[in-house]
Amino acid sequence: MKKRILVAAHNHPALHPGGTEIFAHDLFRAYQRAGHEALFLGATNQTHRQVRPGTSFQAIGPEGDEVLLWSGHFDRFFLSQIDLYGVVPDLTELLRDFRPDVVHIHHLLLLGAEFPHIVRRTLPDCRIVMTLHDYYPLCHHDGLMVRTSGKELCHKSSPDRCHSCFKDIPLDRFVLREQHLKALLRTVDRFISPSQFLRQRFIDWGLNGDQIDVIANGLPPRDAPSRKGQPENDRPVFGYFGNLNPWKGTSVLLEAARQLIDEGLRFELRVHGGAPFQADSFKDEIARLFKKTAPSVQQRGAYRREDIGGLIAAVDCTIVPSIWWENAPLVIGEAQSQRKPVIASNIGGMAEMVQDGVNGITVSPNDPRALAAAMRRIAESPDLRRRLSANARKPNDIDTTARRYLTLIDAIEPREIVAA
Repeated sequence: MKKRILVAAHNHPALHPGGTEIFAHDLFRAYQRAGHEALFLGATNQTHRQVRPGTSFQAIGPEGDEVLLWSGHFDRFFLSQIDLYGVVPDLTELLRDFRPDVVHIHHLLLLGAEFPHIVRRTLPDCRIVMTLHDYYPLCHHDGLMVRTSGKELCHKSSPDRCHSCFKDIPLDRFVLREQHLKALLRTVDRFISPSQFLRQRFIDWGLNGDQIDVIANGLPPRDAPSRKGQPENDRPVFGYFGNLNPWKGTSVLLEAARQLIDEGLRFELRVHGGAPFQADSFKDEIARLFKKTAPSVQQRGAYRREDIGGLIAAVDCTIVPSIWWENAPLVIGEAQSQRKPVIASNIGGMAEMVQDGVNGITVSPNDPRALAAAMRRIAESPDLRRRLSANARKPNDIDTTARRYLTLIDAIEPREIVAA
């Protein structure tokens, strides 16, 4: 049966091409291809758009089925929508006008943790599902679950541990934050996690595991890119794809490359991605490392999402050196879909997608020497590259993923839809 589906994310891929925004938008289009009426709602602020007085909403895209919510007044600590006289009434009006059968939430940032409650209060019979993409409800440190000093990985969220990272914030506020978010998330009918690792983190935090299903992220259908001009095996080409920031392991990657250059290894590393909204100190650091590693390392800059297939086709191996618990990086799926081996950190959802010695190589995070050793193995063994490529695990296409979501939504019992 045809449904009206509102897909809500914390931004739009045309403004901020992060993995969550890209996947949410791809799934939105897949819902439409499946015959459903879908509307995409992306929340933004002054970082990407200026306010337009008179309405909380701004148009984006040519089809009239995408809209931006301008959310300039937002409490990032409580993930709370505080514009009670602007955004909240306008969200209510949008819900009443579109009257979705399903609201599919992909993030609480800028939308507000109250959003599921607003949906339930406005449309009591609406089914509410939420895909968990990161750790924002668990971690005030930008959802990274990395300690604020020393880049130490955090293994468990609790008010005491959070307070030790942010000593200027009283302990009782972290207690209230946790209670606030858990209370509002009870309104969600079902949660979906793209990895078992992320699912377990939310169970450990206190969500009911029976309400969290695992559905891996899918990729949009694309024409197979041309293999013409692919590099020769005697000088392998590595590729990095994504934003450049400290948590993506950019500095670790460049330091590993510097070590290999000093050893005399012949290789090429193409670094695709920009460094938007990063501190000057970080940009200065990577600029220095790029200068030290040229010309073996090439800074290729930002790319369009539709170009990713061709860019990955032109390398021998993709590197994902993140030093935080990445959940399900789309670039790993993109590489595997083209039978490209991946070197990735052995933590989080990355360790589920890449099995060491089978379809790629995994290394300890934040360890340039270990990463350099993995790159050396790939560079010196064409047989290893071929074996890892042959074992690549092709992900589902986004239309298959959408069907799995729709099956889950159809299975929500009426008793689950009634407001708690």
